[in-house]
Amino acid sequence: MKFSKTLIAASLAFVSADSFAAAFQLAEQNASGLGRAYAGEASIADDASVVARNPALMTVFKDKQLSVAAIAVVPDVSLEGTGTNNGIDANALDDDSIAPSAVIPATYFTMPVNDRVSVGFGAFANFGLATKFDDDYAAGQIAGETEIVTVNMNASVAYKVSEQFSFGIGLNAIYAEAKIIRKFGASALPIPASTDAVNLEGDDIGYGLNVGVMYQLDENSRFGFNYRTETDITFEGEYSNELPSAFIPGGLDGQLELPGSVEITLPAIAEFSGSHQLDEKLGLHYSVLWTGWSSFDSLEAQVTAPTGDKFSAFEKTEDFSDALRYSVGTDYQYNENLLLRAGIAFDESPVSQQHLSISIPDTDRFWFSFGGNYIIDKNSNVDLGVSIIRGKTQNYTEKDNLGSQWSFESKGHATLIGAQYNYTF
Repeated sequence: MKFSKTLIAASLAFVSADSFAAAFQLAEQNASGLGRAYAGEASIADDASVVARNPALMTVFKDKQLSVAAIAVVPDVSLEGTGTNNGIDANALDDDSIAPSAVIPATYFTMPVNDRVSVGFGAFANFGLATKFDDDYAAGQIAGETEIVTVNMNASVAYKVSEQFSFGIGLNAIYAEAKIIRKFGASALPIPASTDAVNLEGDDIGYGLNVGVMYQLDENSRFGFNYRTETDITFEGEYSNELPSAFIPGGLDGQLELPGSVEITLPAIAEFSGSHQLDEKLGLHYSVLWTGWSSFDSLEAQVTAPTGDKFSAFEKTEDFSDALRYSVGTDYQYNENLLLRAGIAFDESPVSQQHLSISIPDTDRFWFSFGGNYIIDKNSNVDLGVSIIRGKTQNYTEKDNLGSQWSFESKGHATLIGAQYNYTF
């Protein structure tokens, strides 16, 4: 199946999402796992969404499976100004909503080829971010608009080595778009705060692999492991600014667009999970997920001048560290049609205190989740899930290119609401 760039770009209006896993990582690949806080995702084999978290689990299914999901992200990310060094009232930094609401969709299909081989396809997102400030926000050079959107198209195949052991491998094509807009902000210069200081948009397609294994210890216990490789992305597009050349070196007066690019490495991800059926009704699931965020060192925009020379139009040190996510969840077969779920998780932030940023807000987070699955008939069922995410309060200071220091207290919480339809045929 071929996906044109136009079709993918059109879908991005729906995919654009706020990140509520660590940094700009997304955990929301399905709604079935949402109710367990995504505990046991590499081992449980609920539905066709195993393509995203462990393709080896496709061998568990005896029939073709289709899953379609959508998760609404309702963020509550607020800032309170606590100080400045330039005489501007700290209250000018207050903002009660810097992250817009969004919907994260996903779709999957799996099919057994024979008794040992299964294939599958998925379209989902592992990474995404959106923050947006008012055009005249005082700290415009560190605020503005930041957006990273990805669509991961994954084709996978799995092989059952024995009744106990299976492995799978997937090829990932990741379409990504990025937008970085920074305003000039409040200053003593005769330049409006809403003036574009940096305006860069670009896109790219990167490729990677994921591999998974599944071990069935006995009829009641299963373990799984999945590893997803790093993916290099070079966002290439157009750079412009509205800075007056009479005042600012490199100012383009809003009259010229130049080729620009931003290089980032989407980190590797590894997950180990276990699932245990404790009795005929009660199941226990857990996961430890590692993300190699140390690959994300900085966010820098490179621009090519008309002379052919390259210069840095925007640069921010990120210096992320590798991070872990721990989750444990349970499910309970209430009756023959209704399965109830609950889970908790702790999501570790990869961002150090000295590199906290209002453009990529982050903090350690706790997840409190519940949900369920309802069987409609022998071929179809639906999942519903809700997660309440609570982040801790952070205090930090950022400095812009004019030497202004802006101090903040930030709070980041969110509610996730997901629904999914599954069909077996």
